[in-house]
Amino acid sequence: MSPASKAQQKAVNKYMKKNYDRVNLVMPKGRKDAIRTHAEKNGESLNSFINRAIDEAMERDEKADREE
Repeated sequence: MSPASKAQQKAVNKYMKKNYDRVNLVMPKGRKDAIRTHAEKNGESLNSFINRAIDEAMERDEKADREE
């Protein structure tokens, strides 16, 4: 498979910028590999696992707030 052309790269970058926000996440060395291993063991990518974990935590927190 040949590498993407400059035009393809530009189109992908434009699409990503329009449709996604980026977050730079910092964690202790080795933690990323541990999280990736856990995610893959459960059939998820690192990104999808982190997004799911955030969604679940937010839902849990909102439920707790409603119960107060």
